[in-house]
Amino acid sequence: MTKYFVFIGIIIVAFLGTAWFLYQKGQEKPVIYESVAPETLNIVKKTVATGSILPVKEVALKSQVPGVIKEIYVEAGEQVQTGQKIAKIQLIPSPANINNAQSSIEQLQIRVKEAEQELKRQRSLNSSGNDVRDAQAAYDQAIRERDQQKPLFEEGIISKQEYDRLETAVEQARGALEQAKVGASRNVNSYQTDLEVRKAELQAARNNLQILREGAASRSKEVSNVITSTMTGMVLDIPLEEGSFVIEANSFNEGSTIASIANMNDLEFEGQVAESEVGKLKEGIPLEITIGAIEGKKFDAVLNYISPKGIEIDGSIQFEIKATVKTPKDDFIRAGYSANADIILDKRDSVLAINERDLLFSNDSTFVEKEVGEQEFKKIHIETGLSDGINIEVKSGLSKGDKIKKQEQGG
Repeated sequence: MTKYFVFIGIIIVAFLGTAWFLYQKGQEKPVIYESVAPETLNIVKKTVATGSILPVKEVALKSQVPGVIKEIYVEAGEQVQTGQKIAKIQLIPSPANINNAQSSIEQLQIRVKEAEQELKRQRSLNSSGNDVRDAQAAYDQAIRERDQQKPLFEEGIISKQEYDRLETAVEQARGALEQAKVGASRNVNSYQTDLEVRKAELQAARNNLQILREGAASRSKEVSNVITSTMTGMVLDIPLEEGSFVIEANSFNEGSTIASIANMNDLEFEGQVAESEVGKLKEGIPLEITIGAIEGKKFDAVLNYISPKGIEIDGSIQFEIKATVKTPKDDFIRAGYSANADIILDKRDSVLAINERDLLFSNDSTFVEKEVGEQEFKKIHIETGLSDGINIEVKSGLSKGDKIKKQEQGG
């Protein structure tokens, strides 16, 4: 009998619980939709280029001679001036190169002696003046003949044509005399110049031999085994250490880099943009540079280069761009910092705008649900304009005082 009453009690409790649940469900509050009003905003459409900050001018200092780095005078991060010593190379001369240099000196010494003998011969010829003397005699003879015939011409015994021929002969003889004088002097000057050239070649060969042996030319202010800075700037890197072997820079080898120097006051952003955006860019437009290592700051820049040729990166075509960065004096930007550039493609100032999530789309048309009463909304068509990815311009269909339904995410 007891089990019977327990069973009946369980049925009654279950019935009452179900009834209470159904009652509570029937008492749920109706859904309240939130409405928002359009705002007056500035809409800016941007694209982002990823890249890095690099100096506009960077030079790599090379060695003119092979050898071993004996001393390094500076460290990375130091400011250096043009002509300042960077490092010194201890030479390891090649016996073959020294033999070739000595042979070259011997040959040039012979050529200098030949030039000196030829110059001496030309000076002797010039001092004898045979060419000039003959030309002078011809000129004097022409004048005598003309002067002898002049009275006959004045008396009408000879024709004007005959007398003009004599005058022409005088002028020709005068020209020949001047040419002989100039020619004699020119020959001497020419051989004098040839001698000076050969002496210079001999001195250069001697300097070359001395450089091979000692690293310095006695008659030169330049020391070829001492590396000096070719610009004023900051030492960015010294890739080699004292005791490292270096290769000379020549036509067949770029040589070992002793140091890299750059002007850190003249920087540029180098990055890539997608082919879908590059057509919207033009030189001279402003950029905002954000550097990951410098939080909370943006740097202004101006686009100055757009590559005419794209390259494939990770399966997409990218175009290189460069922009001059305006660096504030109180900020030090290191070469190689990774950076992003916000590029302004289009902009609308003070336009009516709404959040893009509140849009509805149907048959290539754009709609919103406009509030027409308390929790009453009407679907209306609107015309939209520029979007920044969050907010979108409303060209027509809404006024500033209107309100629209705030669409739930995914609604």
